[in-house]
Amino acid sequence: MSACRDLRRRVARRRVPMLAAGVALASLGLAACGTGGTSGGSADTKFVQGTGGVSTVAKGDRKSGPSLSGKTLEGKQLDVDDYRGKIVVLNIWGSWCSPCRAEAPNLVKVAERTKAQGVEFIGINTRDSDQHNARKFEKEYDVPYPSLYDPIGKLMLRFPKGSLNPQAIPTTIILDRDGKIAVRALTPLSEEALDKALKPLLAEK
Repeated sequence: MSACRDLRRRVARRRVPMLAAGVALASLGLAACGTGGTSGGSADTKFVQGTGGVSTVAKGDRKSGPSLSGKTLEGKQLDVDDYRGKIVVLNIWGSWCSPCRAEAPNLVKVAERTKAQGVEFIGINTRDSDQHNARKFEKEYDVPYPSLYDPIGKLMLRFPKGSLNPQAIPTTIILDRDGKIAVRALTPLSEEALDKALKPLLAEK
């Protein structure tokens, strides 16, 4: 368990904890540190804890993602369920978040490069009380995909218990073509890491 505590401390230094209403402090702990499970994962999620805070779930063990819908930063209605049949990359971010800024160019490049392959990116902007700052962030990084506006984290609370749910900002969650949670990254992503996470999902039939 000492290794677990060290891992939590290292992760805490690299990321901004998510302080959404109704989320207990214990939920910010890493599921991989629990007892049981397979290949470094959890008995409930059956995920595999990879390097760099990226966890994956085998196709047969995935849980369905929650219903996520609402207004985007541009004021348009968006429902993630409408993207069923495509691979969906959900990136939870805030304009105030330095790691979010670090990974933004990487997300943009991969989003533009993989769109023709059936990959759709959707942001979830949170803890930005002023939408102006969030829209300024999108403009600064030429973000080509929409972001749901979720200032107090209500959408993040919809992820089912025992799934790979968001636990920090930034978090990136990838849904497979059936809308099931396949990957979760609790760390800013490089192009290489995101490509690596998407590759097996693109190969799935």
